[in-house]
Amino acid sequence: MASTKYTRRLPVELHQRLLSFCVSSSVEQLTVLTSAVLRETLPPSGPEQIYTLHDYSPLTSQRNTAPSGPEEIYTLHDHSPLTSHTAALVLSQAGSKEDLSALSSLLLRSLDGRPAGILSHLHTLPLLNSIITYCPESLTEDHVTLLSKRLVDWLRYASVQQGGVASSGGFFTGPRIRQPGPVVELDGCVCGDFFTVLCVSQAFSDDQWMNLYSFSLLRHWLITYHNVTDGNNSTDADDRSEVDGSVVSMVSATSSSSRLLPPKERLREKSFEYCQRLIEQSDRKALKRTDTELQKACLVEAVCILDGVCVEDAGCVYRAFPCVKSLFGRLNSDLSCSRVLLPIAQFYLNHGEAAAVDSECVWRCVFGVLPAECFNDPYLAHETLSFIRANQLQLHSSVPLYSHYFPNLLKFLAWDSPGLVSDYVDVLPSLITAGTAVELLHSLLDLPCLTAALTLQLRSACFPVSEPGGRGLSSLEAFRSPAHRGLFLFLLRGEAGSGDTMDRLSVLHDLLMEAADWSRVIQSAQSVPVLLHVYFNTVTTVSDERLLAQLVLVLLERSSLLLNIPRYTAEIHRVFSHHLLKLCKLHPSLVVDQSRELLEFAGTTTNINSKEDLYTHVVWVLDEYLSVSFDSRCSVDLVTSCFETLEAVLFEITSSGSPSPRVVTSLLSALAKLASRSHDLIPRVSLFLSKLRNGAVSWCGSEEDVVAVVTRGEELWSLLKLPSVALSVLTPPPLTTSPRWHGDANAALPPRLRTLTGLTHAKI
Repeated sequence: MASTKYTRRLPVELHQRLLSFCVSSSVEQLTVLTSAVLRETLPPSGPEQIYTLHDYSPLTSQRNTAPSGPEEIYTLHDHSPLTSHTAALVLSQAGSKEDLSALSSLLLRSLDGRPAGILSHLHTLPLLNSIITYCPESLTEDHVTLLSKRLVDWLRYASVQQGGVASSGGFFTGPRIRQPGPVVELDGCVCGDFFTVLCVSQAFSDDQWMNLYSFSLLRHWLITYHNVTDGNNSTDADDRSEVDGSVVSMVSATSSSSRLLPPKERLREKSFEYCQRLIEQSDRKALKRTDTELQKACLVEAVCILDGVCVEDAGCVYRAFPCVKSLFGRLNSDLSCSRVLLPIAQFYLNHGEAAAVDSECVWRCVFGVLPAECFNDPYLAHETLSFIRANQLQLHSSVPLYSHYFPNLLKFLAWDSPGLVSDYVDVLPSLITAGTAVELLHSLLDLPCLTAALTLQLRSACFPVSEPGGRGLSSLEAFRSPAHRGLFLFLLRGEAGSGDTMDRLSVLHDLLMEAADWSRVIQSAQSVPVLLHVYFNTVTTVSDERLLAQLVLVLLERSSLLLNIPRYTAEIHRVFSHHLLKLCKLHPSLVVDQSRELLEFAGTTTNINSKEDLYTHVVWVLDEYLSVSFDSRCSVDLVTSCFETLEAVLFEITSSGSPSPRVVTSLLSALAKLASRSHDLIPRVSLFLSKLRNGAVSWCGSEEDVVAVVTRGEELWSLLKLPSVALSVLTPPPLTTSPRWHGDANAALPPRLRTLTGLTHAKI
């Protein structure tokens, strides 16, 4: 039903049966399923009919008939409790902002007194949270004020006595109520301050439950209500929170100044106190392991709330920083609390500069220690990348060392490439700077090696040499060997700056040969081409021509220094070829600057067999941009040197084997283009082309290849008979190539050219 595009309507009988299950079923799974199905369907009598709270049955409410009040649309009934699933059904049928606003008014009015009927407070808050999420503008200033007051009550003035607990009564036949005692802290001590989510009780009272619910809603509410248009912000001196049955602790009765604040500001102040109390409670030694995890979760939420409060009120920054700084000092060496450190880092990033606090220790922990020690923690990886994505610009400007930690940050990607590659597509551009570009390119190409090294690191730690699992892998023995330890330490380095790459890459690849078929290594290799495209598209915007010249050299050098993984090398060569053309088109002078290295690559015949795609692109770059029209430094001697190099390669491959027709035609075109720029070379290339016309193509493997090579040879030979024509055709000026009207399928020129060509051939 969720995927179909057609109108979704169930038969009336089935619809009523599902609605009955949704309302009255005691099986939660059935309630969840029926609610989901009903939310995807239209009411049985038409789209103008909506669900109401009256018996959870549809009441006809014509859209063109204005109700006299919200009760007419959302009528209450005193039967079944309103659960989040039935509430979601009601919300799914709200037709307008006015409907939601009316429902909000009704729900908020139920918070004024004791809970009665189906709308208990425990069910009201989740429903209000849903409205805030999907339509925050439906809340008016009165709504915000009322709920802010109630949240203050529940957060700050919940009872510190345990809820009533029934006991067997001993010798008495009837049950009696045990006198409730005080709630306790997680370490078993009696609670000496106000109640929070980290207090323990055998049974919770209603206001204590609302305290827990309110804290879970608090951050979302603080973020949302500032988007509502501010109305009357006058102080309300008579605003005093009074909750039936609540006990106000000593700390809660501090001063009356907070009660003179408007409701919004008062909620902010009480939220600040609540979070400080949670941070203090988190330092207690929990008696249960599950409570320890609860402490960490509450710390994450508390720091996030403090951050939001300080964003809205800069005056709170100086009050919050000592608490947050102390918390960081307590947790930074405990890797089990790593999930708490990211909210702390966010706090430092947002407010560290305003408070003039040194944040370097925080960044060394978050970007240095955590990725190195917890790279295999998927939760930490996701949270770290989400943090970076949300703060890229701020990190780039406020944290100078951020980009220098890219070797550590790449460890997350190396360990879980399929799950994180989309995040790194967004994160990678922020790591590319003029100082890190070359080293980062090497690191991306070595990503499969990093994956193998991390795997060996974990295996070496989990299986000592004395155990059977710690022996049997030659790569594991190499990882432990002092002779090769330096290679692996460079791969596992935490910061940039120790060198672009290593001298013994080929040795490392030999040591990791058996890792080439590990599934994790293969998945890592599959993500590299995607990230290389992102890298090259970004590096041209942050690099000068000198740095781009270095990258061209890296492309040529690393094309033969890659871990031998099936299809990995071919994919990398394809990416190199594509971006080599883009770099040279953007800066044609790169070809003259790096002509010696490019000619050396093109003059090595072994590159043809192993790197055919990259080789043909290098040849094209040479013959295209070695021209005075692109660079005035291009001399006749340079053109001649290039011609002689390519000519020697062509003669060698055609006389000693069966070369690829693609390579041969590329070399023929290159020689013809170079000869058209230096007419003294035309006889030399014409001699070879004439041999092709005479059938000297015994090295071709098939008839199709023979036809392709001979046809290209005849075309070039015909052009070179008229040198001035050959120059304008083979090296046309930019004015004639841009725009390319002859190749535009939407223009009229291509069909005219085809028509003229057909007529010419027919005439002949």
